[in-house]
Amino acid sequence: MEATQDEAKTEDKSSRPKKGDANKEADIIKEATERFEESQEGSDFNRNRYEEDINFGRLGDQWPRDVKRQRELEARPCLTINKIPPFVRQVVNDARQNKPGIIVSPVDNGADKATAEVINGLVRAVQRNSNADIAFDTALDHAVSGGFGFFRIGIHYSSPESFDLEARIHRIPNPLLVHWDVNSTEFDASDWNYGFVSDFFTKDEFESQWPDHEVSSFQGDERGAVNHFSIHEDHVQVAEYFLREPVTRKLLELDNGMVIRESSLTDEGRMLMLVEGVNIKRERLVQTHKVMRRVLSGTEVLEEDEWPGESIPICPVWGEEIIYEGRRHFRSMIHDAKDSQMMLNFWRSASTELVALAPKTPFIGPRGFVHPDDTEKWESANTRSHAYLEYDPSAGGPPTRQPFGGVPSGAINEAMMCADDMKSIVGIYDSALGARSNETSGKAILARQKESDVSNFHFVDNLSRAIQYAGKCLVEIIPSIYTARSTLRIIGSDQKEKVVQLVNSNMENQQQQPQVDEENELQEKLYDLNTGRYDVTVKAGPTYESQREETRETLIEIMRQVPGSAEFIGDILLEHMDFEGAEKVAERMRMATQPQPQPQQPQNPQQPQPQVPQIDPNTGQPIQPQGQPLPQQGIPQ
Repeated sequence: MEATQDEAKTEDKSSRPKKGDANKEADIIKEATERFEESQEGSDFNRNRYEEDINFGRLGDQWPRDVKRQRELEARPCLTINKIPPFVRQVVNDARQNKPGIIVSPVDNGADKATAEVINGLVRAVQRNSNADIAFDTALDHAVSGGFGFFRIGIHYSSPESFDLEARIHRIPNPLLVHWDVNSTEFDASDWNYGFVSDFFTKDEFESQWPDHEVSSFQGDERGAVNHFSIHEDHVQVAEYFLREPVTRKLLELDNGMVIRESSLTDEGRMLMLVEGVNIKRERLVQTHKVMRRVLSGTEVLEEDEWPGESIPICPVWGEEIIYEGRRHFRSMIHDAKDSQMMLNFWRSASTELVALAPKTPFIGPRGFVHPDDTEKWESANTRSHAYLEYDPSAGGPPTRQPFGGVPSGAINEAMMCADDMKSIVGIYDSALGARSNETSGKAILARQKESDVSNFHFVDNLSRAIQYAGKCLVEIIPSIYTARSTLRIIGSDQKEKVVQLVNSNMENQQQQPQVDEENELQEKLYDLNTGRYDVTVKAGPTYESQREETRETLIEIMRQVPGSAEFIGDILLEHMDFEGAEKVAERMRMATQPQPQPQQPQNPQQPQPQVPQIDPNTGQPIQPQGQPLPQQGIPQ
């Protein structure tokens, strides 16, 4: 793998730059500000669209302000019948049930499947320890609702009282705090040359975390501050700035088959090469990248270190990508459904207004049926309840009320059409939402559900691409995190923990031979994470628990359909059960169903078994065995 021990840097506060180099810091701040402005200018239209879609679809701000103000002045209803959240939840929750999994595979002779499985276990452990599912779900929710979302990777100490490092996957709750390289063309962040993740602190928090630096705010986009500090305005913006730079490194091939970087070869390694007689076979220059991480305020560089990987650890989850006139447009699922939603609100408000005005229909009667003293009562009869109303019978019969004609069918039809338009725009129909639909047969329902899944599969696929990129970043930094021989817990594909021994040294344990202790007993294999190259893929499908549930249901159905099959597959069914001691019960059942060998009866050589003579069918006489005389026949007396 590419990353080495000497190149690994951490987020330790000791990596803060020394004060005094003002010119260098000023140049860094200037460069970062220019790149930030470039990113903001090139992505501002996407950010504005994100805010509009989020406010409309998720927060329910669906009436134009001038129209809403006018209707409120006229005391007319402005109803919001928001049908968008169920569509968003359908896509996001479907992805939660089929979470993509990271798979690491060896790609050269220096890598092996066993070490690849260890790296897979480390990646699973990182995901579990950092609650990566929350980061994935949040980013996908933002992409479906607003057009883009992000999560990131960080390196931290495993505990406050430890020097051991571990990787973490963090969610980014506000994607507007991320500014990316607008000149990138790849779908993931593999070609980003810079990236920003901003955050906001109070002045007290700033002084506590960076006590030796002046409180100053980075002059960037502050639209995210509203979400973080809605109560007070005392906040400071700090930007975490990643910069990827091209570098030229010297690659060495040793005569023992190893390939290492010259920068990773320490003095101890050179001495070990001299002792073991290892020489450099050949060398060449390679073009690669390094990533610098800096934390910036408005006037100073608060932290500075080199990221151990070669990729910027910010993972974008895009919505629907459209490239037009050299610009990348990211659109949400609900963007095109906004007009239908607004029309639905209008027609439902109009229908509600008509029904609300029904009690206000006027009374119709002959002129003069109301006595002048009762005029006030009759004028308020459609808005207030009176015990009785008097009229003049000489003027004719009692007055009658104008009947309510009901809501016009046109308004109802328009509202229904708007709802149907929204379903066709987002590609999610009633059958996919679990509601009653026109489909009656099971095949028709499944076909419509599949149609809904396919129409929005690009959102789930974009999440898979982001998770694949995250796996690539983790594979790059894992060898730099575990820089010494250690014992580590990994998580297998069955979600069970396993303890493995790691070695991460360019010169130690090259052949990865099992170690032998004092009692000449074989120990567990040592895995060298620094040898070989590994590739990262993702596999979308049901989770392990979902697979266990499907296996249980399938086995139970087989046992129902095939009588007597429980004797052969009952132990497998028990292994997929979740109750305590299921594996022990399965093992006992397996032993009980195994056929027991029958003991053989010992034969006594002194008591030979009597031979039954064979009878000739023609003569009826016994056949004489070869070499043996016939028994004498008795003569009857």
